[in-house]
Amino acid sequence: MAITVNLRYHGVNGNARKFAEEMMQSGTVQKIREENGNLRYEYYVSLDDPETVLLIDSWENQEAIDVHHDSEMMQTIFRLREKYDLHMESERYANSEEEISEKDRAFLRQ
Repeated sequence: MAITVNLRYHGVNGNARKFAEEMMQSGTVQKIREENGNLRYEYYVSLDDPETVLLIDSWENQEAIDVHHDSEMMQTIFRLREKYDLHMESERYANSEEEISEKDRAFLRQ
């Protein structure tokens, strides 16, 4: 079962955005995307709060997350979080194998 974690990075003076930009420019994001089991690793800037950046981080299963958490890239992420003095909130979702219902599908434009 796939697992998605939404991480909200909060900072000041644009630090959350600077963190995400450095993650991208350093190649760390690409390396994470290339890890076995990674399904999605994307940053989004909040329109409601420009000091918040959302990371959507999806993995095939808990084992893939555990391997990622044991990787050297986590040390890079920890250092950058400290560098930019970021605080975080986390939400975790287990993705269901069920398809979107027909009723819900009616609200999607494709």
